[in-house]
Amino acid sequence: MTETPMQRALALAQKAAEAGEVPVGAVIFRDGELIAEAENEMRRLGDPTAHAEMVAIRRAIAATGQERLTDCDLYVTLEPCTMCAGAIAHARLRRLYYAAEDLKGGAVDNGVRFFAQPTCHHAPEVIGGIEENRAAEMLRQFFLSRR
Repeated sequence: MTETPMQRALALAQKAAEAGEVPVGAVIFRDGELIAEAENEMRRLGDPTAHAEMVAIRRAIAATGQERLTDCDLYVTLEPCTMCAGAIAHARLRRLYYAAEDLKGGAVDNGVRFFAQPTCHHAPEVIGGIEENRAAEMLRQFFLSRR
């Protein structure tokens, strides 16, 4: 059996956790082909913008040579924050799939609901809850180990 896009994102989230980063992973696919992947790298890079989604978007743009990712889909293990939702909109990603909701920092189905705002110029199709339990448990375990 081949790995699904969200399973790949979860594997990247695990890699992030092992490196001491918050366990979030992201992959970007175009026509069933992986074009970019990333995990959180904020601590490693000393960069508060190095969320998995942001790094994956940067890598996808570099790989495609295009500033717009209109025919691409992003899979991420945690509901994106406002910064990442803004980048998703500006990159014009076609679809966003996410695993676990983020009640505190999420900005898609929680918080500011960025894509529903009248000032948002592009809203991707959003599908949440894929592998939600697995992603949420990984995050719970990570933060329990830090307390």
